[in-house]
Amino acid sequence: MMLAKRIIPCLDIKEGRVVKGTNFVSLRDAGDPVELAQRYVDDGADELVFLDITASKENRDTLKNLVRSVAEKLDIPFTVGGGIRKVEDVKLILRNGADKTSLNTAAVEDPKIIEEAAKIFGRQCVVLAVDVKRIYEDASDKTTLETPQGRCWFRVYTYGGTVPTNLDAIEWIKRGTKLGAGEILLTSMDRDGTGEGYDNVLNRLASESVDVPVIASGGAGSPKDFFDAFKEGKVDAALAASVFHYSRYPVSVVKRYLKERGVEVRI
Repeated sequence: MMLAKRIIPCLDIKEGRVVKGTNFVSLRDAGDPVELAQRYVDDGADELVFLDITASKENRDTLKNLVRSVAEKLDIPFTVGGGIRKVEDVKLILRNGADKTSLNTAAVEDPKIIEEAAKIFGRQCVVLAVDVKRIYEDASDKTTLETPQGRCWFRVYTYGGTVPTNLDAIEWIKRGTKLGAGEILLTSMDRDGTGEGYDNVLNRLASESVDVPVIASGGAGSPKDFFDAFKEGKVDAALAASVFHYSRYPVSVVKRYLKERGVEVRI
């Protein structure tokens, strides 16, 4: 039996409010996280992701009380990320109502956290979040490929997309999966907030490189973009924010569109 494709709204949190920007900058208010969480449950979201986007950059812990308040509204899987630096933080987030934790900066700086968290809590609780940008150069030590825009590789960024690393995204997700990550949350910073569609060259390359579910993120602007992510990008789930927050296309509308075109979704 084919697994149903998942539609996942994302709450990017700054100072206790949901915000949304473009290419990780120009943030604007999108509402109250608890109210939005309730709306997405009612609208048929399969899961919810909560990212405290400035926690790592500000060197502080995730907003645990807010996590708990959101979790109380949910009867669907709930992933929380941002400001998780050690295994103890993972435990605390799970205790406060999350089903999974999303690791990005901490995992890059100390990959052992993936292994330790997976051993203690199970790999299904560990999501490796990877924020990437295209780098248009033919680097012999990177996974490069031809695109209509030119030959490129995908660079990993940390600290909420503010710090470039020398990591190749495809090699990093392979390594992270071997260490114990049970899922990959892959965000194209180039497409983030643009509404121009997901980077399905990136998504397909990632999906074909690992044997765990890949969640596409960055660029959704219409129901067709979700369809393309599943058909062209070969992903297992698609995450979006502004397309849902500003009620352009509710989750239920996206799911109906997909079902009418033969994509297996839960209605």
